[in-house]
Amino acid sequence: MINKVVANANEAVADITDGKTLMLGGFGLCGIPENCIAALVEKGVKELTCISNNAGVDDFGIGLMLKQRQVKKMISSYVGENAEFERQLLSGELEVELIPQGTLATRCLAAGYGMPAIFTPAGVGTEVAEGKETRNFNGKDYLMEYAFDADFAIVKAWKGDTAGNLIFRSTSRNFNPVMAMAGRITIAEVEELVEVGQLDPDHIHTPGVYVHRIFQGEAYEKRIEQRTVRKLDDTKM
Repeated sequence: MINKVVANANEAVADITDGKTLMLGGFGLCGIPENCIAALVEKGVKELTCISNNAGVDDFGIGLMLKQRQVKKMISSYVGENAEFERQLLSGELEVELIPQGTLATRCLAAGYGMPAIFTPAGVGTEVAEGKETRNFNGKDYLMEYAFDADFAIVKAWKGDTAGNLIFRSTSRNFNPVMAMAGRITIAEVEELVEVGQLDPDHIHTPGVYVHRIFQGEAYEKRIEQRTVRKLDDTKM
C-alpha cells in the first residue's frame, strides 16, 4: 500500500507553479482547503486559473488569492460575495467564465470519468451557448461542454487515511468528491488522518486511487458565509 502522506500544506503545493490550472473544492465557505490556500498565498504563485463553485469572500478562501493578484482567470458558478472579485472583473483585471452550477459539477465528473465532453440543455439559447456546438437529441437541443483539464485538484475532507481514502461531511460533499476525481494530481487535506483499515469501507466517498497527496490540516476556521437567526418574539416568553 502506497503511503501518500506529506508533512503539511507547503509540501503538498510545492510543485504548483505560475500559470497552472487548479480545481478547489468546497461549497461557499464550507469544506474549502483552507491550509492549501494559505500555503499558495505564502508561496506567491501567480497567473492561476481557478475552477471553483465560488470565489470565496474578500478575506477568506480564494478571496485571499484574489487579493494578492494571484488569479488570472476564475471559472465559477456563484461569485456574489466578493467585492474584490467584482472590482477586478469590472476593471478588466480578471478573466471570468460563469458556468451553470450543474454544468460545472458535470464537467468535473466527466474529467474524472475520462470523458472528453458532455451534452447538457443548460444554457441553450443564452449567452452561455455562444461559440459552442449544439446538437439535437430526440427533438431537444443540447450544448456540448468539454471536460475540465486541471493540473491540480485541491480538496478538503473530514477524515482520510494514509492511502488517500476520503470521507466528507454534509455540504462539503458537493464539489469535493467530483473534483478529487478530476485533477491530474489531487491533493487532499483532512481534519483527521488515520491509518489504513481504520475507515469503514462503506463510508468512503472518494477511493484513494484518485488521491496523490494527503496531510492533516490544522486551525480550521470553518466560517459561515451568511448567518441568519430568527428574531426573538418577546410575546412568547
